[in-house]
Amino acid sequence: MCLHWGLCNLARIAKLGDISGGYNYVKLARSLLDKLGSSENAGEVICLHAQVVSYVEPLQATLEYYDEGYAAAMASGGIIQAAANIFFGYISIFYAGVKLQTTREKGAEVIKFMQGKKVVVLLIPTQYIQDSVLKLMGICDEPKYSSAEEESILATNNNVQTTHYFQKLYISFMFRLYDDMKANTEKFLACSAHASTLLVSQSFRTFYIGLVSFWAARSSRDGEQWYERGNKSKLALRKWAETSRWTFENKWYLLE
Repeated sequence: MCLHWGLCNLARIAKLGDISGGYNYVKLARSLLDKLGSSENAGEVICLHAQVVSYVEPLQATLEYYDEGYAAAMASGGIIQAAANIFFGYISIFYAGVKLQTTREKGAEVIKFMQGKKVVVLLIPTQYIQDSVLKLMGICDEPKYSSAEEESILATNNNVQTTHYFQKLYISFMFRLYDDMKANTEKFLACSAHASTLLVSQSFRTFYIGLVSFWAARSSRDGEQWYERGNKSKLALRKWAETSRWTFENKWYLLE
């Protein structure tokens, strides 16, 4: 099985594009983890398990997995694994609709950890999301990213760029800044095609791209292109609703 699907380290990677099959694989990975007690991989397995489970179970129910993964990673000295768990946990808190003050406090904890451990590649997107939280709370201080390393990562790391432009289009959408929203959406789409996929953030980005696209379709001359983008988002959410009605069905209906 591991050779057929290219799985390794306790068979932790799901079959691409098959959520139900992937869900079975990550449950198997967790079972093997518990049975074999492979602590060196525990943080990574739990983190990836939580990502796939987010497409099947209510998002709110997955938040505790990241805390578990963080604890397991720190116990084995896996700083990067620990950082990944609290990073994706923070993203899930943001999209799960947790109270903004609670989200802000969690974001501050994550940023402090990333700064202390010098995990800059995850620190920067965490700051982008935290900036959005602050803006939603009415705190509009301009972010300050001053180090040369941070500037270099933003210029060269496609996943960081994707987060940067998505947060800009998201805030523009929330505050009804049409021109900024449309411009940042184009920039986001230009780099998102090469970014990591099937993470929990992908599904929520798809939802907001659908909302943005149908608005732009009604308001711009190139409406047909935007309708196509909106329909693409709608079809993706309909597919995901087959495995998690709780998380995706309402979003599919809203785009419908």
